[in-house]
Order: sequence, then C-alpha cells, then structure tokens
Amino acid sequence: MTKVFLIGKTVAMIKVRVMESSVDTSPLAVQTMGLTKRYPLAWKRKLLVALDHLDLQIRPGEVYGLLGPNGSGKSTTLKLLLGLVLPTEGEAHIFGLPPDSLEARRRVGFLPENPYFYAFLNGDETLRFYGKLCGVTGSKLDKRIEELIELVGLQNGRERPLRSYSKGMLQRIGLAQALIHDPDLLFLDEPTAGVDPLGSSQIRDLILRLKKMGKTVVFSSHLLEQVQEVADRVAIFSLGKKVLEGSLDTLLAGEQGTQIEISSDLTPEQREKVRQSLTQAGVGGDVRFSRPRLSLEQLYLQTVQPKTAAPAQETSRP
Repeated sequence: MTKVFLIGKTVAMIKVRVMESSVDTSPLAVQTMGLTKRYPLAWKRKLLVALDHLDLQIRPGEVYGLLGPNGSGKSTTLKLLLGLVLPTEGEAHIFGLPPDSLEARRRVGFLPENPYFYAFLNGDETLRFYGKLCGVTGSKLDKRIEELIELVGLQNGRERPLRSYSKGMLQRIGLAQALIHDPDLLFLDEPTAGVDPLGSSQIRDLILRLKKMGKTVVFSSHLLEQVQEVADRVAIFSLGKKVLEGSLDTLLAGEQGTQIEISSDLTPEQREKVRQSLTQAGVGGDVRFSRPRLSLEQLYLQTVQPKTAAPAQETSRP
C-alpha cells in the first residue's frame, strides 16, 4: 500500500506494509438499530407502542432466546426481522441485508407459533411441497428430505397424513420445512407451545443439534428451564422494551454472597472446621469460590413481574 504525505511543497511517496487485520469483519446474523413499531388505535386516537427502539446484535452460530410476557414485543420483533411488517422507525439487517430482500429471505427459515399445513399431505409430501416453493428440486430435494426426516425423528410418521400428527410431531415437521432450503438463520416462535414434556425435550435437542451444525437460532419461549438449557444469550422484554440482555453465565450470577465448591468429600469433623475457619480446616482438594447462581425463572420474575401490572403503554397520536 502506498500513502502520499504533503510536507510543505514536497510530496513524499512512502510505501507502507499493512498487516492483515485478524478482526472478524463478517456481518452479524441479526442487527437492529432503534427498531420501533407503533400501531394506531383509531377508536382512542392513540398509538400502541408494540416495540420501542430495540437494539440487537446476534452473532452467527449463536442460540438467542427472546423472553417476556404476552404482548411484550417478542412476536413483533420476529415479524419485523422477517420483513412481514414494516418498522415505524429504525432499521434491521439480516447478514447485512434488508429483511425483506430476496437474498436475506433465502438465508432464513421460520417456524410460526401455530403453523398451518395441508392436513391431507403426509410428512414426505409436505417437505416436497415446501422444498419446491423454495426452489429445491430433483435428487437434491430427495436427499434433503431424507436428511431432515432423520434429523427431526419422523421416520415412523413420514407416510402418515398430517391430520393424524400430534402437536409435537407437527412442530417437528414444521422445523423440517423451515430447514428444507438449508438456511443459515432460523426464527422459531414458541416452538414448544402446547407440546408435551417428551416432545419439548426432543425439540430442545434439535435446537442443540442445529447449533452444532453452525446454524443461528433465534427463538421465543415461555419455558424458562428449556431456554436456560439451550440459549447462549437471552433478552427479556417488557411492555415493548428490551429491559435486560446478556449471556446466561453473566445474568444468572448472584450479586451477593459467596459459593464454595470443594472437589473432595468432607467428614463431619472437616465440615465443622470449615465452618470455623477455612484457613485452618486442612481440607484437601481444590476449593473454588463463585457467585451463587439464580435460576432463569428467578431472573425473569425479578425483571418482569413488577412491570406487568402497569397499564398498556400508549402514546398520543401527533
């Protein structure tokens, strides 16, 4: 690289060797800046704020959970990121692209909370139908159907009509259709809603498998224990605003108290000595000090509960 420096009336040409930067410049999987959605309430001459100036940065390969009570803005966020509705203010990008662009939509798969499928089709026919809609055909589609049927565990249900599927089976065939074109990013709106514990566990395992495959997964859920098991980071919403965000390790660490872990078993005498003085206990093994951890349910209730009793957030229409 050559740089030109103007010194007085003299122009100096100096060649500078530039080292390649090791910083990752690949675009974020999801990025929003001030994303806002307001809906008019004609009978009140007011505006309902469904989402208020949301800033998000979700990295590729990350499992990201959206938490919050009903009406907190989770589904609105997904609709805006999918390009199904337009923002009132702000902007969003999917891998650096506008959400409603064809290039972005080719990289996205979506499972709505209550997916609708043609009940007379079986599992294979459903995937073939959606595969062709996404431009996947021929032997590539045949191979993809086999891979997805195995991935979601529907080998014994692939030839049954969807009208005979359980709720858990419908969610799994919904995941398969969202993956039929091999997207890089998945949006899952309440993927375990109405699913029994076994089906919920199977969907959780599927999300973990997708993470190992390098997929980015953004999902909303009310099952806090499940979110705690699969999410890398979470955001908690209340009244259209993101009120808390971070990694689970950071968010669930208690602010007060100290937790002690000892790698060896202690006799009652040793326990008593530890109570009296750790420095005089003579305990073998490693002793680790850490903050006590909250459960995700405790964090969620502490964050949201005081605010849910507040009236719906509205602003006067200008």
